[in-house]
Amino acid sequence: RHIIGRFPDYPTKEAGGSATIFSEKTPEQVAAELAAKKEMALQKKSQKEGKEKEKGKEKTKGKTQKTGKKEEDEGWKMAPSNFLSIMEEGSSQYKAVWQNRDEGWDLLQDHDLELIKEEKREEVEEEIRVQVDELMQQKLENLILAVDGEKSGKQKKGRKSEKKKKTARKKISELEEDLTPDRTIDSLYRELVEEGVLIKPKTVYLSDYVGEYSYLGTTLRQVDIEPVPSLADVRQLIALYGILPLGSQTVHEKAPLVKALLLAGPAGVGKKMLVDAICTETGANLFNLSASNIAGKYPGKSGLQMMLHMVLKVAKQLQPSVVWIGETEKTFYKSVPKAEEQISPKRLEKILPKFLKALKAQDRVLLVGTTRRPFDANLKPFCKVYQKIIMIPRPDYASRFVLWKHIIQQNGGVITNLLNISCLAKVSDGFTQGHIVQVVRAVLSELRLLQMPRKPLRTAEFMTPLARQDPVYREEEETFK
Repeated sequence: RHIIGRFPDYPTKEAGGSATIFSEKTPEQVAAELAAKKEMALQKKSQKEGKEKEKGKEKTKGKTQKTGKKEEDEGWKMAPSNFLSIMEEGSSQYKAVWQNRDEGWDLLQDHDLELIKEEKREEVEEEIRVQVDELMQQKLENLILAVDGEKSGKQKKGRKSEKKKKTARKKISELEEDLTPDRTIDSLYRELVEEGVLIKPKTVYLSDYVGEYSYLGTTLRQVDIEPVPSLADVRQLIALYGILPLGSQTVHEKAPLVKALLLAGPAGVGKKMLVDAICTETGANLFNLSASNIAGKYPGKSGLQMMLHMVLKVAKQLQPSVVWIGETEKTFYKSVPKAEEQISPKRLEKILPKFLKALKAQDRVLLVGTTRRPFDANLKPFCKVYQKIIMIPRPDYASRFVLWKHIIQQNGGVITNLLNISCLAKVSDGFTQGHIVQVVRAVLSELRLLQMPRKPLRTAEFMTPLARQDPVYREEEETFK
């Protein structure tokens, strides 16, 4: 003050607060240094690019001289990875901290006190510095007031603008508006359970969804035939779009965002089982918004809005959550059949896009629809809601072979040489997993299991109940495709 004639301004929070006072350089010097560093980095980058271009030119020259042909297209390239930077960071941290560290003394592999202290020191220093800054700023204001008899005008203005910012609120969509501010999450949870909207999923793991890889896939692709996905492919996609993003917040934030998933396939291919598997593997809550389940519950437009608001509130608060809509094609019917007019299946059609819009990037909530007749739906709004569609086909020969074996043993059957699994797999072409399960359960009754030691299972026993089932016909499969 003696030199300048007035008290200096206290450094703002954005500028680094008191940390800038303790650095021995003036702010101008710090800014100049940063600019110089940036310039150096840019120069290095441009030099590197120049060298790489030169190398590339030399290589192509060499290649064209050798072959006398132009280079072929490089083909498919992988998109940049969001996870690579995390792995590189981990690697550099290991090199910096652990690679050359002597741990010969640490037989018990306990925590390293010095390392923890070093980390915490910086955190504590930063916390305390912010508190000290506030006090210092207040003292400086009091000094200015006492000595110069004025209040710093800048801060007054700043506060006004802050107030303005607070009052300018975003327009909230009708589903995100809190319709139940006075109720606890527990009471909402209880109500949804009592109404049957929040249900308990069956304990099924993804590994229980038995199926083989399509070993002929590559051979078919070579002759330009796109193979039907195998059950192992379906399992992999469920893990990729359902289980991994719901189970891990990091994967959910870094991987491409998938809010809605549709499982389409004929009856008995295990669509509901996969929904249960997603919930079991991730510990997710399961909300059932199928047309038949919500018929007569929460009537009227306001009731529907309230129900979806409660589902959204509970699902976000107790994430991960799965919102399941069974027979989802009914929600998007082209024309409602007379028999189903009473349950008004199209209740959710207009509000579903709003529901998805209310799900933000950080919310681990997934909408899963299952359908056996997707072709009954009005396809434009249907495909707008479900951004990822997984078509689950009937099992191929390899999957049927594994399935027969697995299901017979699971139901207490013993496989001997008299039972030809390969023959069963061949004969059951066109039947789904559900059909095979029904046939095995019909054959392996309690009485039959008791006779097993004296009378081993034969292939013919499974033929009659299999013939009673309705297979998936080729026309239906083509319609799905």
